[in-house]
Amino acid sequence: MSNITAAVIANRNKKHFLGVPAPLGYVAGVGRGATGFTTRSDIGPARDANDVSDDRHAPPATKRKKKDEEEEEDEDLNDSNYDEFSGYSGSLFSKDPYDKDDEEADAIYDSIDKRMDEKRKEYRDRRLREDLERYRQERPKIQQQFSDLKRSLASVTSEEWSTIPEVGDSRNRKQRNPRAEKFTPLPDSLISRNLGGESSSTLDPSSGLASMVPGVATPGMLTPTGDLDLRKIGQARNTLMNVKLSQVSDSVTGQTVVDPKGYLTDLQSMIPTYGGDINDIKKARLLLKSVRETNPNHPPAWIASARLEEVTGKVQMARNLIMRGCEMNIQSEDLWLEAARLQPPDTAKAVIAQAARHIPTSVRIWIKAADLESETKAKRRVFRKALEHIPNSVRLWKAAVELENPDDARILLSRAVECCNTSVELWLALARLETYENARKVLNKARENIPTDRQIWTTAAKLEEANGNIHMVEKIIDRSLTSLTVNGVEINRDQWFQEAIEAEKSGAVNCCQSIVKAVIGIGVEEEDRKQTWIDDAEFCAKENAFECARAVYAHALQIFPSKKSIWLRAAYFEKNHGTRESLEALLQRAVAHCPKSEILWLMGAKSKWMAGDVPAARGILSLAFQANPNSEDIWLAAVKLESENSEYERARRLLAKARGSAPTPRVMMKSARLEWALEKFDEALRLLEEAVEVFPDFPKLWMMKGQIEEQQRRTDDAAATYTLGLKKCPTSIPLWILSANLEERKGVLTKARSILERGRLRNPKVAVLWLEAIRVELRAGLKEIASTMMARALQECPNAGELWAEAIFMETKPQRKTKSVDALKKCEHDPHVLLAVSKLFWSEHKFSKCRDWFNRTVKIDPDLGDAWAYFYKFELLHGTEAQQQEVLDRCISAEPTHGESWCRVSKNIQNWQFKTPEVLRAVVRELSIPI
Repeated sequence: MSNITAAVIANRNKKHFLGVPAPLGYVAGVGRGATGFTTRSDIGPARDANDVSDDRHAPPATKRKKKDEEEEEDEDLNDSNYDEFSGYSGSLFSKDPYDKDDEEADAIYDSIDKRMDEKRKEYRDRRLREDLERYRQERPKIQQQFSDLKRSLASVTSEEWSTIPEVGDSRNRKQRNPRAEKFTPLPDSLISRNLGGESSSTLDPSSGLASMVPGVATPGMLTPTGDLDLRKIGQARNTLMNVKLSQVSDSVTGQTVVDPKGYLTDLQSMIPTYGGDINDIKKARLLLKSVRETNPNHPPAWIASARLEEVTGKVQMARNLIMRGCEMNIQSEDLWLEAARLQPPDTAKAVIAQAARHIPTSVRIWIKAADLESETKAKRRVFRKALEHIPNSVRLWKAAVELENPDDARILLSRAVECCNTSVELWLALARLETYENARKVLNKARENIPTDRQIWTTAAKLEEANGNIHMVEKIIDRSLTSLTVNGVEINRDQWFQEAIEAEKSGAVNCCQSIVKAVIGIGVEEEDRKQTWIDDAEFCAKENAFECARAVYAHALQIFPSKKSIWLRAAYFEKNHGTRESLEALLQRAVAHCPKSEILWLMGAKSKWMAGDVPAARGILSLAFQANPNSEDIWLAAVKLESENSEYERARRLLAKARGSAPTPRVMMKSARLEWALEKFDEALRLLEEAVEVFPDFPKLWMMKGQIEEQQRRTDDAAATYTLGLKKCPTSIPLWILSANLEERKGVLTKARSILERGRLRNPKVAVLWLEAIRVELRAGLKEIASTMMARALQECPNAGELWAEAIFMETKPQRKTKSVDALKKCEHDPHVLLAVSKLFWSEHKFSKCRDWFNRTVKIDPDLGDAWAYFYKFELLHGTEAQQQEVLDRCISAEPTHGESWCRVSKNIQNWQFKTPEVLRAVVRELSIPI
């Protein structure tokens, strides 16, 4: 009993963890701060990967169990083993039989997959190949990068192999980058203390240490025994240091006394002649050396090497290289010429003489030899020597002839044409130096030797014309075309026209006309003749070949005598480039062939009138009346002729006849205007009232009537006239503006705005109406309203130059340039914008630019009178008299008729007799300088 009790008590006192393995990761005393560690005994002995497992002696059942567990644990979790329905555990129906239907379904699915795969296979393959090629280009293999170098190793000689330097140990930095040896001079005290224990102050110059001492060769530093006196060396060194210090510093203040100018000059002298990278020069030098050594018979390599040294400033090395190249390539004229160029003049002569001995048939070498000679006599001698070796060189003959006087040149050319009988230039040069008879013989021989050249024939024609045989010129040209055609030469119109132009420039007028007449119809289709000949005439006029153009027009008028357009072009050509007599003669022939062409009659009458021959002008107009009895233009021209010459009664009678025979609106207007100009207001108003009843839709009649009433201070009648006129002619912009201006002058600003608003509604997108409305606000001092209206106007008319020109000067001065840039972007070629930019430059005092922009403006639109007026005013203030006269002449020639300020002066009835110069000066007086 006691034993049992003792056992129970012992079991009760026994700890539950005794004999139980410790939990995983347990460390004893970790709560007290202890640190655990693992030993080999804790994990067992080490085992190789190929060692036999410990369970090789285990029972079979245990092995099978363990194998099944491993198979279960080693389940294949690859994506290819994944099934959409059953996951990684195998097919859901793997235990079911695989029948024929399953096989057929699998076959169908396989075919679909195959077809889908082949659908874009070609594209994928091509894309893959491209990506692969691009990848290989961007990241080539090492063997691909050095494949060309490997192939070139086959040509390396044994000598080159032996000269390849040893690489050495690449890890040794000192071996890879060897440094030059350094020698440090010893101090005097150390040398004197260690000379064999003797207290000597001298040093044997033959000793190796003497080379370290500067100034060893100085005789004053040697002792009587021939030894080196070290004390004197030290003294000399101290003296030298003092001299240097005294040069760079002041002995009193210590400030620098270096001359800055001299210092900079010294620095500039140290700048190398070549500013490139030195490494590039070294690489180029090595490459060229390799080329020279590989192929020493390649002249460009020697030339490139010499020029490289020349660029880097080593001229002597360049000369040595090029001379070595000449030795290696004796027959290369490029090398000899380069050598002559690099050598000084005296040496160059010797070099080129040596070249001439080696290559006596080189034309370039002989010409270079002549260029090196300074005296003409020596040059002649060189050329004659050259012609002995190369008698068939045209270049040498020409150069030799140029140095001779005419007599000797003729002798030389006689020999030259024998040696070079196919050179046209030599034949023609000889013909020019010969007399008339001999020149004909020379040209005949030239034609025999060169039957296919046209210049010989044209020269013969010029020769005959120069000697007065005009009748032979046309024959020679005709025979030339026949002969050249027989010899198989194609007749090119453009080339022959160029020959005609050259003939005219040389003064052979008949020759050029004969050429034009002979070739003008060659190769031209019948239906294209008119336009082609007009183009030919314009081309000749552009080339300043006016006689050729006249010949073209003459031939065209001969073929088409009834074409008014050709007569007009010919007349304008004579007006611009001919004389008054030639123009009148042409117009006389023109009206004979085209009597119904009114403009030809008017041009003839105006020419007579401008020449001051008023009776002849009247006679032409009377003939024009007979040919065109009811022509309005001829009636008005006759009236203008009489009124301009103060024959007012004759003008009235003509107008009365015109109203009876040809009552047109213009005739009625001119009749009223003549009475208005002569201050016959009642008669003018009577004529206008009759006119507006017959021609109510002619706005100028209403405008004239309202202006006359305004002049008579009948503003209400004028307003009524304008109102009635606007009902009849609502599209007349000047009539809307006249009506608004009248209300503005009366002080009724709201009515003026209303009229302009109605005008814009009836005529949308008309910039002039917007401009007038803006100016009404500006004149009233309402700049903000004007700016708002300008913005609306530019939205409606974005390409209106008048608005942009006004907008530029509505801005403040700093913003005008920006506005002008915007205007030029929108209206690059608008004359109003260009004129505004010109005025802007004028206000900024940029006179040169201002003149250029004025020229651009009048060139784009020569009919804009305001541009001419501003240009002329600018030249009056800032130009010379020649520039002022030039602008005035150009304006008179252009005869402008448009422009706001120009029309205000020219259409003023008080200035009705003003000519262009008077109108220009009157407009200039009214213009203000832009600010």
